[in-house]
Amino acid sequence: MKILVLNASPRPDGNTAKMTAAFCEEAQKHGHNAVCLNVCRMNIKGCLACEYCHGKGQGACVQKDDMQTVYSQLKDTEMLVLASPIYYHGITGQLKCVIDRFYSALYPTAPKCLKKIAMFLSSGDDDMYTGAKFSYDGDFVGYLGLEGCGIFTNHDKDVLEKIREMAASL
Repeated sequence: MKILVLNASPRPDGNTAKMTAAFCEEAQKHGHNAVCLNVCRMNIKGCLACEYCHGKGQGACVQKDDMQTVYSQLKDTEMLVLASPIYYHGITGQLKCVIDRFYSALYPTAPKCLKKIAMFLSSGDDDMYTGAKFSYDGDFVGYLGLEGCGIFTNHDKDVLEKIREMAASL
């Protein structure tokens, strides 16, 4: 299975990075192709709401930035993993820009190969995940109909082991 992991943490050794590393290592150990992109290190701008993608662009975004790398990976991805620390009750701005730019690639439907979603979240407070969970449940599980493989937080007991178990079960 091809898995695209979008790491939205600017901290290379933080909790989010540890969760993505544990997942990728275990997934690859079980024969999956896990590609991890650090969206905080990429030049990805916000959606312009110009509708070019749903007109002349025929699904292609008018902006030519590092989102093109995400789009090329997304085309044959079977599972998407969104990983982010929580800033002001939601995912990082960098990941929000990526999700907004999914409008050209995932609206009105996701590619047929995309079947699963998981989310890794990290926060200093264990009661800050509501906004991110709302997006996961509403945008990806609900609207796109992807199979939810779970939301994992740094406050979950034995979270790295649980992430490894989920990756091994794919």
